[in-house]
Amino acid sequence: MFRKILSVGGLTLASRVLGFIRDILTAALLGAGPIADAFFVAFRLPNHFRALFAEGAFNAAFVPMFSAFLVGQGRSQARIFAEQVMAFLLVVQLILLLVFELIMPWFMVIFAPGFADEPMKYDLAVLFTRITFPYLLFISLVSLMGAVLNSIERFAAAAAAPILLNLCLIGALVGLTPLLPTAGHALAWGVLAAGVAQFLYLAWDCRRAGMSLRLVPPRLTPGVRRFLTVLGPAALGAGVTQINLFIDTLIASLLPTGAVSYLYYADRINQLPLGVIGIAIGTVLLPELSRALKGGNLAAASDSQNRAIELSLLFTLPAAAAFLAAGSPIISVLFERGAFQEADARATAATLMAYALGLPAFVLVRSLLPGFYAREDTKTPVKIALVVVSVNVALKLVLMQPLSQVGLALATSAASWVNCALLATLLFRRGFLVLDERLRRRVPRQLVAALVMAGVLWAARLGLDGFLSAPDLATRTLALGTLIAAGMIAYAVVGVALGVVSLAELKLYTRRRRRT
Repeated sequence: MFRKILSVGGLTLASRVLGFIRDILTAALLGAGPIADAFFVAFRLPNHFRALFAEGAFNAAFVPMFSAFLVGQGRSQARIFAEQVMAFLLVVQLILLLVFELIMPWFMVIFAPGFADEPMKYDLAVLFTRITFPYLLFISLVSLMGAVLNSIERFAAAAAAPILLNLCLIGALVGLTPLLPTAGHALAWGVLAAGVAQFLYLAWDCRRAGMSLRLVPPRLTPGVRRFLTVLGPAALGAGVTQINLFIDTLIASLLPTGAVSYLYYADRINQLPLGVIGIAIGTVLLPELSRALKGGNLAAASDSQNRAIELSLLFTLPAAAAFLAAGSPIISVLFERGAFQEADARATAATLMAYALGLPAFVLVRSLLPGFYAREDTKTPVKIALVVVSVNVALKLVLMQPLSQVGLALATSAASWVNCALLATLLFRRGFLVLDERLRRRVPRQLVAALVMAGVLWAARLGLDGFLSAPDLATRTLALGTLIAAGMIAYAVVGVALGVVSLAELKLYTRRRRRT
């Protein structure tokens, strides 16, 4: 399982690196002004729907059922089930696309009400969203094909697909910006092109795997009915974080210009460990648990969940500590150039630190939700989601005025901890989560190692302050690299000394990897 997680995480890391290049170009060309706010709203809307109804929810409902077909009836029947679901999904997505293209001017008043007072920003948001919204159709089909490939243990293509998104957006920024009115227009068309590219890539890999999906007439078969029954609750349960971000966008549109952009840039940095570790673990753990439970191997299922939690915290705790101790230089070096000014960097760094407080919870949720979904229980996460969303909205309304977008990020982090605590409590009570001795021994030591690393980062930051604030980018980049290296070395040394990771385990993994 570790090899699969690291494989998915490695490809996701490559995507995130390209994503940073994309964001650096975006910050330089768009900054944090009205055009940037309009594009980020346009990009976020189809991504909200994707996370709610395509990726998280779809996988939660589809993977356990598809795995059951694989184990019980073989690949042929599993492929027929996938084709039936795809036909229904395609019809729904086409209807949704048509409706939203027509009602977009009115829906934008609901999605970003603060834009209504700024005609230029509002008009651009409507235009950009109409261009980007078809992305949802293609990425939904990508999610289906990715779930099929993950279920047969082919993780690479689905994990690599986001690389195409970043390549398309970088290409659009470089190639289309001179030909269109603004870089925002170029990015919007780049999003649409990325959806098409990802769809074609996943379709090609399904064909290579012998799981090419044919287009069949949509029919409400018993399997599709069961899928829809599970999908409805999963759409809310798997998308709590996206619901929180949706509310961020709505409320942030009421704040002064720049708030939406600050949230976007901070979230992009925060998404690095969440994407590389959290999504990778969730992607691998769900089919692992589903197969183990369908085969009656409860011990293997419990061990997989314990190791997933251990790996989540091993990488997430130091990432959160790093963002808290060195958020300002990270944002400054990555984004402070061109239209993105020093004041923008300070505001974004404060927002990143607020998100960092909830980062371990964001990732742990990805390790806890499969405990419900693998058992085809999507209703329990829904009940928890309703509580979490209520807490999130209440905190945002309280914190938005005194703390602006930082308050919104703090509310999102607090709501994520509530979500994590409720999910874990119910899994414990039902006997679905039993922390083994290794996990109980190592988690406190991980926390100590992360705190020591934060102290080292803080001291190193003070020592490098003159270089981190140098006028030339090369000096600041070198200083940031030195800061990051100091933190990594500190965490590794303390971690090995405390037994967070043993050298024997690392050697064993290396030998296994070499043999493989």
